[in-house]
Parts: sequence; structure tokens; C-alpha cells
Amino acid sequence: MEVRHLASLIAIAEHGSFSAAARAIGTVQSNVSAHISRLEKELGVQLVDRQSGRLTEDGQVVVERGRRIINELEDIEADINSTAVIEGDTRLGVLGTTGRWLLPSFLPALRAAQPRVRATVYEGSTSTLLPRLVAGDLDAAFVNFPVDEPDLDVEPLFAEELLLICTAGHPWAALESITMQQLAEHPLLLPPRNAQLRRIIDRAAGSQRASLQPQVEIDGVRLITSLALDGFGPAIVPATALPRHFAGDIRRIAVPQLPRRLVGWASRRRPLPNKATRAALEVAREAVRTAGHDQPGVSADPRAMHPVRAGGAPSVRP
Repeated sequence: MEVRHLASLIAIAEHGSFSAAARAIGTVQSNVSAHISRLEKELGVQLVDRQSGRLTEDGQVVVERGRRIINELEDIEADINSTAVIEGDTRLGVLGTTGRWLLPSFLPALRAAQPRVRATVYEGSTSTLLPRLVAGDLDAAFVNFPVDEPDLDVEPLFAEELLLICTAGHPWAALESITMQQLAEHPLLLPPRNAQLRRIIDRAAGSQRASLQPQVEIDGVRLITSLALDGFGPAIVPATALPRHFAGDIRRIAVPQLPRRLVGWASRRRPLPNKATRAALEVAREAVRTAGHDQPGVSADPRAMHPVRAGGAPSVRP
């Protein structure tokens, strides 16, 4: 199996036909056809439906793995050939709430510090980003902690408060802080039970013998926040879910019995992240320190990196 054969198959997947693939990789159609035939003979399966030009199910599996192989080869070449100047691609996942305040500082800083590093950013939740990271579709990601993946290296970057938001007309609007027992008195907009944020909320409620009532369960912090801002119901969200300069008639209410949410950097242990990704981590650390000062509810102080369990006892990060 040769890399050029994989490259031809990937080009067909991306461009839809043998002729378009040939143009994209700078060769002739007969070469692409020969590469695919050789690959199919070696693997003993059909990879491309010749009638439609679409990949078969086996072809899609080979393309997915082939992309990873080619990315690793490109990373090896970039790492070996780069000395003082770092060059290469890095594919980064980011939480939507984190990306909104951090990326405006992080991306210009990365461009200034490493102008030949090309970053591609993918938004998602922790539950969607971690599988992509483990599978090799991402090089690193900003995710919620704790991360229970033994194949990943993790580094906490900042902690942020969890708070209750509601509109001015809600019965809780006049409160400055609220207990878990009070929260149990009205239905809330909550994430699904398998979401990391929901597990944090439920553990805190359970420690206070409170049972929260979901008005509806929604997978997406930004969508929950948007509905709460429109008056659909109160919600517990990270502090960064609200735009810093939001001027609407919304109330932010402290929930002292909730722990902080810890957000950090995760990357695969094997293979070692390329130089572009490692350089991005260096820039991310500094961007969090500088931009975090202006973001309400966020702290990059190492003393804040260990969330507090409901009840006041410090938790231990695995």
C-alpha cells in the first residue's frame, strides 16, 4: 500500500469523481484509476462504486484512516524540517462558550507568534470533541474536566463559575444568590443527564438532598442560554455562556453550592502532538492569562484550578 494510492482515494472522496480527483492532485485520470485498482486488489474489497463515483462503506473506512496516516506523515516532515520556525497544521476543538471569549485573543496571538502554523477550529461539546480527539480527527481540544481518557494528556487552563440566569420577571429575579433547595422549587432548563455539566449539577444537588426538575433537557449550553435569555425558563450555565457586554434584561444569580467548572487542554499521548499543536498550547496558556482577566467569572489562578465540591470540601482532580 502506497501513500499516493491513499491520496488518490481521498481526492475522490473530497472531489466526487476520478477526473476531478486527478485535477486536484495534479495527475491524469488513468493514474487515479490505476491507484484505486491497485489499492482494491491489495485490500480485496471494492472501494469506489464506478457507476456513481461514490465511496463504498469500505472505501469510507480506508479514507478515514488514510487521512490520519497522511496527516502524521506531513507532521513528521514538518517537525523534522522546522528548526526555529515552526510550520504545520493543527486541528483544534473548542467549547462554544470558551471559543467566544478566548479565540479573539488566542488566534491573533498564534498568528503573531507562529505565522506559519495553520489552525483549523471545530466547535463542539466535550462529549463530541473527546471521541474525535481519541480517534485522531483532532490534534487537541479545549474541554470540560475531568477527562477520563487514559490515552489523553490534559492540562487545566482556567476555572469558571456556574450561575443561574433568569429574566427580570421570574420569581427569583430579586435574589443575589440561591440554594440548591430553592432551585428544586421551579423547573429548569438543563443539559441531558449524560452531559458533563449536568453531572456536575446533579452531584451538587444530590449532596444537598435536592432534586432538580428539568423543564426540558437540551444538549447545547449556548442554546440553553439563548432560550433562557428569551424568557423560556431559568438555567444554570457557565459564566462564559453570557456575552461579556450583554445588555439585555437578564439576572445573574450566584449558586454558592455549585463547584466551579474546570476547562483545559487535552491532546493524545500517542502519537506525540506535532510542533504546531505544541506551539498552540504555549500560546493558549498566555491567551487565557491575558484574556481571562477581562472575562467575568473566569480565573486562571492555579488556586482556582481545583473545583470545590458542594459543601466546601476541595475536590481532587484525577
